[in-house]
Amino acid sequence: MRIATYNINDVRKRLGPLRAWLDVTAPDVVCLQELKCTTGDFPREAIREMGYEALVVGQRSWNGVAILAKHVEPVPIRLSLPGNSADKEARYVEAAVNGIIVGCCYMPNGNPQPGPKFDLKLAWFDCYKAHAAQLLAAGHPTVLAGDYNVVPTDADIYATRSFKDNALLQPQPRAAYRSLLEAGWTDALHRQSPDAALYTFWSYMRNSWTRDAGLRIDHLLLSPKAAKRMRAAGVDRAVRGLEGSSDHAPAWVEIQA
Repeated sequence: MRIATYNINDVRKRLGPLRAWLDVTAPDVVCLQELKCTTGDFPREAIREMGYEALVVGQRSWNGVAILAKHVEPVPIRLSLPGNSADKEARYVEAAVNGIIVGCCYMPNGNPQPGPKFDLKLAWFDCYKAHAAQLLAAGHPTVLAGDYNVVPTDADIYATRSFKDNALLQPQPRAAYRSLLEAGWTDALHRQSPDAALYTFWSYMRNSWTRDAGLRIDHLLLSPKAAKRMRAAGVDRAVRGLEGSSDHAPAWVEIQA
C-alpha cells in the first residue's frame, strides 16, 4: 500500500502534473495540501476520472487539504484538528483507508518570525502533538503526512545561511518535530535515507530547482504498527520538473498491506 503526500499549490492549476504523476505511480492514498479552493470548487470529477475518490476540506484562495483514495471512499474521521477550535483555516483532515488511519496536515508557515504568525505556528503544533499522542495511544496503524513547514535538521536543506531567520529552521518548531519522533513516530524518509537528504521543496526563486537548492519540509510519520510494515519510502523528484508543476514534489511510503 503506497501512501503519498503532495503540496500541490493550487489543485485546479496542477491537474496536468497531478494526472501525469498518478498515471505512473498509482499510489493508493494521496494527501494533498494547499488546494487553494473551496470544498465546492474542488475538481472532484476530474479526480474521479483519474481513479480517486476524495475527502476535501477547502478554503477560498488559501490552504485546503484533501485525502484521495484509489477506487474507494476515504472514511471520514476528522475535518479539523481537535483542540484548535479558534483556528478556522483548512489545515487538517483525517480518514481511514483500507485499515490505515491517515492524517493530512498543512502546518502554518510561521513567517515572518518573531511575530503572531510564528506564534500561531507553535500553538498549532502544540495541538498537533496532543492529537498525535492520542492517535499513538489508540494503537492503530497510522500515517501522519503533509507539509509540516519544518526543516528537521541542517542536513535537510541545501544551505542554511540564507534561511537563518526563516521560521522553518527555528529551534522551537524543530524541537516540536523532534518531540514527535521521541514519542514514538517514525520519520519514513529519514529511515529510508538517513545519510542523504531527500528534498521535497525547491523554491521558484533563484533557479532553486536547477541548482538542486532544496529543503525537506514534507514528511510522513508512521505509528509503531505502521513502521513495522514499512517497506520503502522516497520522493518523486521528477514531478517537480514537469511544466506547470508545484514547487513541491510528492513524497511517499510503502506499507505492507
